Parts: sequence; C-alpha cells; structure tokens
Amino acid sequence: MADQTDTLPTPVPETGVADLGLFGKPLFEDPSARALARVGVVDVGSNSVRLVVFDGAARSPAYFYNEKIMCALGAGMAETGHLSPTGRVRALSAMRRFKKLADGMGLSELSVVATAAVRDASDGKDFCDEVHRDTGLRIWVIDGEEEARLSAQGVLLGWPGAYGLVCDIGGSSMELAEISGGRVGRRVTSQLGPLKLRDLKGGAKARNAHIKGVMDGLQEKMGAQRDRLFLVGGSWRAIARIDMYRRGYPLHVLHEYRMTVRSVSATVKFIQKSNLDEIRAACGVSSTRMALVPFAAEVLSRLVKSFKPKDIAVSSYGIREGMLYEQMPQRLRDRDPLIEACRFAEAKDARMPGFGKILNNFIAPLYKSSPAPRKRLVKAACLLHDVSWRAHPDYRAEVCFDNATRANLGGLKHAERVYLGLALLHRYSNKRENTRFEDLYQMVDEKTRNEAEILGKAMRFGAMLWMNKHEDRGEMRWFPQKKLLEIWLTPDMQPLFGEVAEARLNSLADSLGAEVVVKIGKGKPEK
Repeated sequence: MADQTDTLPTPVPETGVADLGLFGKPLFEDPSARALARVGVVDVGSNSVRLVVFDGAARSPAYFYNEKIMCALGAGMAETGHLSPTGRVRALSAMRRFKKLADGMGLSELSVVATAAVRDASDGKDFCDEVHRDTGLRIWVIDGEEEARLSAQGVLLGWPGAYGLVCDIGGSSMELAEISGGRVGRRVTSQLGPLKLRDLKGGAKARNAHIKGVMDGLQEKMGAQRDRLFLVGGSWRAIARIDMYRRGYPLHVLHEYRMTVRSVSATVKFIQKSNLDEIRAACGVSSTRMALVPFAAEVLSRLVKSFKPKDIAVSSYGIREGMLYEQMPQRLRDRDPLIEACRFAEAKDARMPGFGKILNNFIAPLYKSSPAPRKRLVKAACLLHDVSWRAHPDYRAEVCFDNATRANLGGLKHAERVYLGLALLHRYSNKRENTRFEDLYQMVDEKTRNEAEILGKAMRFGAMLWMNKHEDRGEMRWFPQKKLLEIWLTPDMQPLFGEVAEARLNSLADSLGAEVVVKIGKGKPEK
C-alpha cells in the first residue's frame, strides 16, 4: 500500500474538516462508496484475533459484526522464538470460523493482517501457509512502521483534522506515529508489548530500566511531541476503563474519553495498589487482558513522562479502521464523520429522509451567530430528530438520549454527546428531570443544558410543520436583542398550526425568554 500523502482540502478552522457541504449529496449513495457497504477485516495480533465487518459506507462506520478471540499467539516468544503452540491452534480455529462467517455474510473477500507476533516468530510464515491451506485466506504480514501507519489512519477516520502522536500497543509491540493535516508523518516501532515485558527477567526494576531505555530511543527518533496523545489498543482501553472506575466517570464510552497526565499517574498507582481481580470484575475487563494491564501501565507511565502530551484521548479506532480508511475514496475521507453517520441514520430509519435538512434550515435563524462547532451539532440533531420514532412514546425521549450518548459516532466529544442527547430528549419531552441519565447531565454546565433544551424545543415545534419536503412552509425569525421570536407561515400551512403546535411554540419562546409573534401571509415578510 502506498503512503497516504495526498494534499487534503483546506480544513475549516473551527471544525478541522473540509467544508464540502454538510448537506450535499450523501456519499453513501455514490457507487464507489456503496462498494464499501460490507467490508470485512481480520486482525491477527499477538494477544487476540478479531474479525470486524463494517457496514453502511458512512464516514463513521457501523460495526455489522465484531468478534474477538483471545489466542495469545505471542505468549512465550521471548524464550522460544516461535508462536505459542496453544495459541496457534486457537488462532487457526478462529480463522476457520471467521472464514465460514464471512461466507455466510456474502463477503467477497476478507482482508487479513498480522502484526508483531507473526512477523517476529520463526514459524510465522509456516502459520500463514497453514491458514491459507485450511481456509484459502491470505495473511498480509506487515512491518512495525506499516502497523503504525494503519493505526494512525484509524485515528484519522474518527478525527479528520487531528494532530498529535498516535500510540498503538499490542501484545508484542508498541508503535508511534505522528499525524497532522490529515496525513501520517514519522513513525517508529518498538518491542514494548506487555506479553514481551511479562517474559522479561529481573522483575519490576529490570522492566522499568528496559522501558526507559527504549522510550528514550523512541523520543530521540520522534522528536518533541507536545500535542494530543491518541491511545490505540486493548490494553490502553482497559486502563481507560479503570480510570473511569477510579474517577466515578458516568459515561462509559471509551472513544474520545480524555485523560490528563496527572490522572494517568493516579490510575497507574491505583492499579499497582489494588486487587486485580476486584478491578477486573468492577470494570468488565477480561482475565486475559487484565493479566497484561500492569505491564501496559508501566509503559504508559513512562510514555507520558517522556512525551508530556497536552492531553490524552482514547481512540476505539485503530488498525482495523485504518484498513477501512485505506479503501475509502479521498472525497469520502474528507467528509465530516459525524454528519455522514447522521445522514446515513436518517436515510435508514427516519420516516421522511431529507426532512432533517428542511428542519435545520427552518430553525437556523436561532443559530445565526453561533460558532461553527455548535452549528455542526445542530445539523446532526436535525438529522437524527426522527430516527427513534419506532420507540414507545413513553420512552422515546430517553431512547433518544441513550442513542446519542452511546452510539458509535466519530468526531464527537463526550460533552458534545451529552448536548446532542439532551437536545434529542427535548425533541420529545419538555422536561428532562426524573430520568436514569441525570448523572450524565452534570457533564455539561447549566448554560449548555439550557441551550440543548432550546434546540430540542425548536425541533419539536418545527416537526409539527411536517409536509411534503418541497412545499414552502414559511420561516422563523429571531431578534435576540429584542427577545422577539417571529414565525411567518404561508396560508397553506395555517391548518398545521393547531393548538399542539402553538403550545410547542410557546414552550420554545418560554425557554428563550422571548415574546412570540405569528404572521400568516402569502409573501415573505421583509427582513
């Protein structure tokens, strides 16, 4: 695969993504994008073998199927030099299963990639040949720098405008890659995988000396890295789960979870002092993974001390998503992952696909002076406003909040998830009290909660004017200095402005602290 060094369109400073028209034709309708509707990849790692089938061709991929089998192919390699015999049997069995599943899903092919354990083992080629004889699957064994590049591309899938240092840890290796302007820069690989550290003789003192020596060499090769650190890999995600547990963090979504250098230090000490079985049970970490966490924690502690990142973000996207990114046309890469995913959800689940754009245009005057990131969330909310209509009316508001805060959406900070969730909750309910999500509301301040309520009530009113999407329904005008909300409707729309619509408009006006005026006429009012 060629290095991805194409020049990207100039990003919008506020969002970091190219402004290609967020309401342009959805790219998943394009034939070249539909070719990605079902993409299957298998990652043969040192610790696990995983099959992921991506669905939808949206810029933020949906996981049609995701299965992991812990094989520990790299266990004991430091002493023997070859793959674990037990792990090899399990990995071959996993590959047979994954091939059968792929055939049943109608996938024309699986892209299979193997990393450190297979590339370093003396019998790695023999294992690949055996898999090919048994299943017909060809394994692509990549070197460390290519592994770093693909992992970095996975991060770019979720953060198109990201810049900083990507660190991917597997069982037998750890890779670093720098990203900036949508491109992958310098990258290096090392042997700092927890499986190899576990087999290192000399105990904690020898490990710490070894880790420091290797990290010093990596720092020299990569140079100063003071931007964001993106953590990729199962061991990092396990540590993030423990950090959430230690802090009592209410939103258990790993993607875009943020940590500081100080919190990493506190969590490493917490791991060292705690009963690992108790932590494992409390955090939902597998016993196989938990056995490696203390060694990974030692690496992370030295990593943040060496590179001193300004902040730390966990990425659920890595090498598998990087392989999907590799197959995307550039115009799909350039799109906003959040908006593309919302467009796909609307096309698939809404009662009137396309109404989200009309609704956004109708309420847009409320956000005329808002910054670009807020307008982006408003667009996302309008696209999602009707996708949960099948839920029971008594629970629809809560279902909306739950979907928004926990959905697999890229390009969305945790606080933005809560804002989006609250807006969609208020799309169906005037009140947000007495739900099971109240601890999550505290993740945003009162001003943000009120702004989400206004957005939800604006969508709640706008949805009452639901007719043919080509019909002129009027417009909303907002005068913030006067605190005046003016609604102009065409005569044809007047029958839709019944008592329920009027009540919803008045509720919106109350939240804005505004007076409301409704005008009916054939011609649009002068600006």
